[in-house]
Amino acid sequence: MNWRHEYKKLLWITGLFLLAYFLPTDAETFRYAVIDAFTLAKWYAREHVILCLIPAFFIAGVISVFISQQAIIKYLGSKAKKWGSYSMASVSGTILAVCSCTVLPLFASIYKRGAGLGPAVAFLYSGPAINILAIILTARILGPSLGIARVVGAVSFSIVIGLMMQFLFRHENKNKEQNLPLPQSDESKPLWQTAFHFFVLVGILVFANWGKPADGSSVWMLLYHYKWWITAFLGLLFALSLVVVLELNVIPVLLGTGLTAAMALIFDQQPLVPFITAVIITSTLISRRKGEPQEWMQATWAFTKQILPLLAAGVVVAGFLLGSPEGGNGIIPADWISGLVGGNSLFANFFASVVGAFMYFATLTEIPILQGLIANGMGKGPALALLLAGPALSLPNMLVIRSVMGSKKTIVFVLLVVIIATLTGLIYGML
Repeated sequence: MNWRHEYKKLLWITGLFLLAYFLPTDAETFRYAVIDAFTLAKWYAREHVILCLIPAFFIAGVISVFISQQAIIKYLGSKAKKWGSYSMASVSGTILAVCSCTVLPLFASIYKRGAGLGPAVAFLYSGPAINILAIILTARILGPSLGIARVVGAVSFSIVIGLMMQFLFRHENKNKEQNLPLPQSDESKPLWQTAFHFFVLVGILVFANWGKPADGSSVWMLLYHYKWWITAFLGLLFALSLVVVLELNVIPVLLGTGLTAAMALIFDQQPLVPFITAVIITSTLISRRKGEPQEWMQATWAFTKQILPLLAAGVVVAGFLLGSPEGGNGIIPADWISGLVGGNSLFANFFASVVGAFMYFATLTEIPILQGLIANGMGKGPALALLLAGPALSLPNMLVIRSVMGSKKTIVFVLLVVIIATLTGLIYGML
């Protein structure tokens, strides 16, 4: 018998027993924190899993199956021209209106397909940090100077952190390149077909999650008003792609499209119903067709199995510690946080960066949260620090990153984000 292994089990059992024995269930703060943990889980499930994560998983599957490893290594590999690979990765967020969790399957896919650590990390950071709508709303609601600082900070951040990660783990990255299987030189499909299929899915992800802007007279409001019509049009293009690109039988695709349209007419005030119908039909059609369609479904399911359980656990823990976006309090009171980020001290910027790194922000929710904190005395420097650390990181996000690139790289990535956000906030606050 391996006694060392058995002692570990005993320690786990003892620890869980002591945790249960001393749970402060009589304390009101503890009870509210438990409720808020599940409130956040419920909110996340309703607001982000169906419209954000499911399309992201399918897009990750497309990257894994349809975009050749050769192309990823050519444009994002560590041997690619740095100005090209980092420029491409650092501005990716302008077309992806995603949060720190939705970007994860996309990051995992390009990293596993051979992207260099630096460009992959730059993509991981920039995806949630610089989507165009968030930048515009930041400038409108929190002020032009903070909006400009967010753009400059986020783009330069992603490049600097990517370069530093590439340098710090250059030996491990070299070993990874040597162990990669040699990519095939020929594409299975013409580039235009892969690009069409990919960008239709990205369009569905973007417009299905298009948030309501604060300015009711802007073009963004017009897009918000017609978001489901645009998503429906993209859905028709997606059906066309299933026939032309994936070569599925036209009759089942037409029947599925008709059923989805019927659901949209019957449940015209509940767009999730036709959306879920389309997801089920798509999954059924591609999983039954051998070859690339079935490989796409298998890759999508693999990313789902890897990422979703970790996200669920992370969301519950984040809700328990920091509360939910619906106004509840976690075990750490909100007034403690607002009281610690006033002024522009080194500690205030550091604390804002740490809180931002661990708190979960859905796309655009960081703006009203910061608006409330600034109204309660938060300094402009800590506000920028939280803006730079918050959207790109969260506790659920960290758990998944660890499963993709390991504990050491994850810890270094988080530390780099927190340190650089702190220093940037401190400098901005002094200007």
